[in-house]
Amino acid sequence: MSPSLLLSESLYSYLVIAILLFGMGVFGLVQRRTLIGMLISVELILNGAGLNFMAFSKFLAPDPTTGQIFTLFIMGIAAAEATIGFAVIIAVYRKYRSIDADRVSELRG
Repeated sequence: MSPSLLLSESLYSYLVIAILLFGMGVFGLVQRRTLIGMLISVELILNGAGLNFMAFSKFLAPDPTTGQIFTLFIMGIAAAEATIGFAVIIAVYRKYRSIDADRVSELRG
């Protein structure tokens, strides 16, 4: 067996990618100041969690549909979060003409 095939079929490789996605999402959430950047970071966090569910479902679960069902719920929550988030961003931009999260929090009255 080739090493690349062995690496692509291990639970460890899936978990490393999921941790990288989750870590980039947390870093982006802390580092970004715009609401759109924060929204994208939350999407990365949810994608990392969904990848974890799929990996554990593939390698450890007796019934692999369990991880798929959880991942579908995560995808639905992510879609709803993106829709509501973009609606809030549009409303904030119309009122303050900026989507900078620091500026919006300073204008609280």
